Amino acid sequence: MIELDPHSLVGKGLHRECFVHPDDPTRCIKIVVAGTGIEERREQACYAALARRNVSWEMLPRFHGRVLTNLGEGAVFDLVRDYDHRISLTLAHYVASRQLTARHRAALCRALADLKKYLLDNRIITMTLKPKNILFQLEAADAGKLVIVDNIGNSDLIPLANYSSRLARWKINRKWRRFERSMRRDYAANDALPGVIP
Repeated sequence: MIELDPHSLVGKGLHRECFVHPDDPTRCIKIVVAGTGIEERREQACYAALARRNVSWEMLPRFHGRVLTNLGEGAVFDLVRDYDHRISLTLAHYVASRQLTARHRAALCRALADLKKYLLDNRIITMTLKPKNILFQLEAADAGKLVIVDNIGNSDLIPLANYSSRLARWKINRKWRRFERSMRRDYAANDALPGVIP
């Protein structure tokens, strides 16, 4: 059994908490703390389907299976770290600050364009795209990429987009437009954001 220390907590959502893996600093363990775990099982089925399709993992952390911990069963994923080994911060963290947005404007613009292309090229469907579920991984002081760490998968009752490239592209583009609208609305006070989000 893996012992998780409360001090190793690196993130918390509505349903899960994320801890640094005590035996491997390149991985994290996500523990369900609320709900039934149905979302987690759906997400893991999606990751398995993506692995069978041999997608690029450039902007998604790999899933490494389940483990038993002192806090219950957990899911092991890659832990996203910056070039200086610090744990990467969310896109929400960067766009909530005028100073950070302005400082990283060029890198954020490139990273957003690259993420959209990545989703379309790999036909990766998300439930929703939210800045709090996307990390901005600094690969150098002035360069970085975005990594989606939550809400992967298609929640449609009949997930036709999983089997049709055309439907998948339509769905990804629609969710991307919603993502841009929500960013403009939620971070309207950040006057540096128009240089990043069109």
